[in-house]
Amino acid sequence: MSGPGSVAIPHERRLIALRSLSPLFFVLALLICGPTPAFGVEVVANRSVPDVVLKRSTAWAVFSMRLRTWSDGSPTTVFVLGDGNPIHSEFSKTILDTFPYQLRRAWDRLVFSGTGQAPLEVGSITEMRDRIRSTPGSIGYLPPALVDKDMRTVKVE
Repeated sequence: MSGPGSVAIPHERRLIALRSLSPLFFVLALLICGPTPAFGVEVVANRSVPDVVLKRSTAWAVFSMRLRTWSDGSPTTVFVLGDGNPIHSEFSKTILDTFPYQLRRAWDRLVFSGTGQAPLEVGSITEMRDRIRSTPGSIGYLPPALVDKDMRTVKVE
């Protein structure tokens, strides 16, 4: 674009000028829009589960299938989403402070050694919600928008 009173800038200099401004635009965009939003995830259980607050290490034990009963002695049923599901990934990283592949290794170790079993994998978050509602002693995780009065929220510290 050149017109009366404008200065023509060679193409290469324009690219350099734009590249030097891109970090500034990135920071400005982060300030305006905020960081990339997370899905948000909450640990939920069937209403039959005793009202509990789990330490992170206890949550790890439950979801890695090492802890198989609740404090009252009733059996746990653990539901998870598939390894590639972004909600499963967020749950693993934010709640359990681990990566999904580390959970998978723990489950595989139990299954291949014959000392335990993997959790029950569900195909969707709606199936997870329905299975938690209908299975006594069950635990899983959901986005906060899908948690309702028919299930118990489990706090993980």
